[in-house]
Amino acid sequence: MWAFRRASIHIRNRGLNSGIARIRSVKSDTAICYSENYNTEIVESHRNLLDASVCSTRSFNASPSSSNSYMNVRTLFSKAGAKSSVEQDDDLEDAFSELEAPLGEVRKAASADDVDDLMSESDLYEGESVTTEGDAEKKSFPKTNPHSAFTKAVLGAPIVSVVKVLDQWVKEGKELTKQEVSSTMVNLRKRRMFVKALKMSEWLEHTKLLEFNESNYASRVDLIVKVHGIPKAEEYIKRIPESFRGEIVYRTLLANCVSTGNVKKSEDLFNKMKSLFPITCFSCNQLLLLYKRTDNKKISDVLSLMEKENIKPSYFTYHVLISAKGLSNDISGMEKIVEKMKTEGVEPNTIIQVSLARYYAIAGLKDKAKAVCKEIEGEDITKNRWACGVLLPIYASLRMEDEVERIWKVCQSDLRTKECLAAIEAWGQLKRIEDAESAFDKMMKILKKPTSKHFAALIKIYADHKMLDKGKDLVKRMSESGCSVGPLTWDALVKLYVGAGEVEKADSILEKAVKQKSTKPLCSSFLTILDEYANRGDIHNAEKIFVKIREAGFASRVRPYRSLLYAYINAKAPSYGFRERMKGDNVVPNAALVGLLARTDAFRKSPLDELLE
Repeated sequence: MWAFRRASIHIRNRGLNSGIARIRSVKSDTAICYSENYNTEIVESHRNLLDASVCSTRSFNASPSSSNSYMNVRTLFSKAGAKSSVEQDDDLEDAFSELEAPLGEVRKAASADDVDDLMSESDLYEGESVTTEGDAEKKSFPKTNPHSAFTKAVLGAPIVSVVKVLDQWVKEGKELTKQEVSSTMVNLRKRRMFVKALKMSEWLEHTKLLEFNESNYASRVDLIVKVHGIPKAEEYIKRIPESFRGEIVYRTLLANCVSTGNVKKSEDLFNKMKSLFPITCFSCNQLLLLYKRTDNKKISDVLSLMEKENIKPSYFTYHVLISAKGLSNDISGMEKIVEKMKTEGVEPNTIIQVSLARYYAIAGLKDKAKAVCKEIEGEDITKNRWACGVLLPIYASLRMEDEVERIWKVCQSDLRTKECLAAIEAWGQLKRIEDAESAFDKMMKILKKPTSKHFAALIKIYADHKMLDKGKDLVKRMSESGCSVGPLTWDALVKLYVGAGEVEKADSILEKAVKQKSTKPLCSSFLTILDEYANRGDIHNAEKIFVKIREAGFASRVRPYRSLLYAYINAKAPSYGFRERMKGDNVVPNAALVGLLARTDAFRKSPLDELLE
């Protein structure tokens, strides 16, 4: 069980301000590197960026229970003792949060590739208004509307020509509706074309063709963070008209701070929001998400604050708590939270069920995982088709090949892209490469225009199994199809070459990717190369990659520092000034990192040794 410290009476009485003031000194881990701010709590807001309201019609923000539940739940997160080892620290850093890809990967260390692909499933996450859970789940795989002429024009325009294309559209007297603008923005975000989306947002504000509201300004803040970083977004917020500088704008910035793992900035912003607006469940959930990744001891402080302010927990709140227990392999604690939910009359929804199945699978509790899968599946899987894409990777992680075959057979009666991608992943986990290739070929037949993410799914399988030649052939095929290359493809290629022992080639690919101005590589791409150099004890190249990580904005996390330290350890060299470097990046070493620093200290030479050399 995680060592969650019981929140003191002093903290409860004073709220989170005193807790925030003191908790910065506590050693903490940092969040896993994943693709920029695909935080599920603000995805739905992005889908309504140009609407008058950012209210969601999903169910995950329901406040299903009374504040009486806090006493029981907080107790579970306040018990001291148990796991505080390096293994726990690694779990926090390496286990990809299912909150970013709730219906996708079921492995303990998944990549961020699934985030873009699972955009539609993220609709299930919390927004502001609520429908029934059943209604939300039925919409798990929505049909996308054909692109309008305006959307096609913007998507097809080079980045440097976006403004000219937009000006020409207006000059020709073509109609530009709010709905078209909103749809185009969603498509740009889905394709991670953040630079182009930002240019379009700037153009809309400059031309005043559409009247901006708070949601539009919040959208701009999010795009600025993605393209230019948090400091530039903070500068922009100061220029937003005061009447539109509301809670939505600040919580968008908060979600971005949380996604980067910046504890100090997140805490400072949360306290500022406390002084400006009533505390919301959304903001508290952001802190829970942050502390789940960085310092689990603080979770009980947030729960105490929510109880004091009479903020009812949402499904998302429970999901974070369940995830925290699951990631620490505290299955008993996870089950107790579920029991408390049910005691309050709250039944786990599908997203929570998927998480339970995932953590049971990780813990090797095959029977329990299978039982939850059967609940997700329902009485007739053919009438519950949305569940197929969810179940394929879970059954694969349980090594239940018969179940994977059964579900895949159901899918083939009416193939859907997401199910094909899930099947590729599942067959890859089971090392049935030919079946993964077959699923890929079938997907290609139903796609009008495949994108790089479709190819990346199979490239990743080849990378995992060190099949360099097949990977190269598929990359060539992708190039011939005219697909644009983006972060998912770069990540797959990097892992493909590193897996084949060609780290220098992987490094050169990453170097070219960094020079692309439209978007930046995933953090996992940098880390894959950094880890390989670290394993070799190649300090020079490890430091070079670390510099690139800093330049990409991923440095304020423990994970890159941990890998870099291994380079010094494997080279049997002292790491002079390492603590100062971490302090400069506002990174607080966790127990694992402190241990690594001690190991490098052993290589230091005494003044006498240096004189005798």
